[in-house]
Amino acid sequence: MTDNTLPTPEARCDTIKVGIVSISDRASSGTYEDKGLPALRDWLAHALYNPIEFVERLIPDEQATISQTLIELVDAGCNLLLTTGGTGPAKRDVTPEATLSVAHKEMPGFGEQMRQVSLKFVPTAILSRQVAVVRDECLIINLPGQPKSIQETLGGLKDAEGKQVVDGVFAAVPYCIDLIGGPYLETRDEFCKGWRPKTALKSKRF
Repeated sequence: MTDNTLPTPEARCDTIKVGIVSISDRASSGTYEDKGLPALRDWLAHALYNPIEFVERLIPDEQATISQTLIELVDAGCNLLLTTGGTGPAKRDVTPEATLSVAHKEMPGFGEQMRQVSLKFVPTAILSRQVAVVRDECLIINLPGQPKSIQETLGGLKDAEGKQVVDGVFAAVPYCIDLIGGPYLETRDEFCKGWRPKTALKSKRF
């Protein structure tokens, strides 16, 4: 998805605790290797200057287990929580239901934008049911299950010259976390540019 050399975090930036949850019956049972957690770790390390403390879980498609895991990670102090998998229409796909059940606020724009991005690549994106919610001071976002789709929905679409054509959802994540009382996230703009109003800018890197 990216190169193998991870950038060095900027020590002057706030450390952020991020929960990453891969939801898959087969991966959690050891039937095949999970690719969701490595994809999330890699993408976030390239996107942020912030030092990141990851809290990881690999769990099956069980609604009660998913909901309890999300609650535990929020209670553990995560300010951002990303899930991957379980968002389609199949009977075992219950991640959105589990996520909505623990929500204090729903953030429908994230799901709308993820489907818009994915529709640039595949017509079956209309079958995805990703949601995003806020619980306490944590933003929880459901992502697709495939590493390539994770990259596309988070980072958006660029043309052959590298110009941003469609924004991915991560562009709105730093400011959202500001608004819910979390730490200040600083993006590596050449990789994924976050957006804030000018009155909310306060870089700690200089």
